Amino acid sequence: MERWTRSGVRLRRIAATEGRWNWLFVPGGPGLGSESVQGLARAAGVPGTVWLVDLPGDGSNRAVPQAGGSPYDRWPQVLAETVDALDDVVMVGHSTGGMFALATPALEGRLAGLALVSSAPHAGWRETFIRWALAHPLPGLDEAGAAYADDPNDRTLRALTLAAAAWNFTPAGLAAGRTLLDGLPFCNDAVAWADAHFDDTYRARWTPAAGGPPTLIVSGAEDHVVDQGLWRQDASFDRPHVLHRTIEGAGHFPWLENPAALRGAFAELTALLDRGAGRPET
Repeated sequence: MERWTRSGVRLRRIAATEGRWNWLFVPGGPGLGSESVQGLARAAGVPGTVWLVDLPGDGSNRAVPQAGGSPYDRWPQVLAETVDALDDVVMVGHSTGGMFALATPALEGRLAGLALVSSAPHAGWRETFIRWALAHPLPGLDEAGAAYADDPNDRTLRALTLAAAAWNFTPAGLAAGRTLLDGLPFCNDAVAWADAHFDDTYRARWTPAAGGPPTLIVSGAEDHVVDQGLWRQDASFDRPHVLHRTIEGAGHFPWLENPAALRGAFAELTALLDRGAGRPET
């Protein structure tokens, strides 16, 4: 089942089981498409209805008439439309997808729950990652980077992402990780928009304050892309209804290398939801 919001956000229902919650999985990247979090949605094993979300102009959700002249004009605030389209929404954002959620203050008070997977509260993660990347060069990456800089398009973006794949996965998960990345509908226009308007200036514009939605902050213990230490520096994310969980033996896509542990973390979040903590007023 597919449906679109008035501005062209695409929601694809991929599972429906007993349970009241509508789980919206928002991909990272941007530009990777919601196909990148389909495995996360399956590994989470959550009860209720599971939707994959693509903002207009992201992934394969292109040529959307509702978006008008530029599909990026309302990024990421257009996410609020997805919440209005459904009841009892739990938003799950991977990496930049989680940052998009926290950069959208209209979501505050509208979510039943929130999960932030391999994400961050502000753009400070980029400086740490750049230092780490410079200390861990990869064969072929300079050539792929030069080709992308010379002609940035979907094809060269795919090649660059695959050349950098080892930064995202543990050695044990690299082969499966490369297969995952190679199958995605890369969208360079979305990457260019984020580079110009979001990546360097991002900061959370709301937090799960007291009485807010039950929240899960989860990442791989070997995630070298997004610095998870940033959460501990912000007291806004140190609350009883905010769970911090680390997935051992996993990188930036933790469901790929340790799906059982990730499912356990989502089970804890579901238990908080079922107890009624932080449920928004209706």
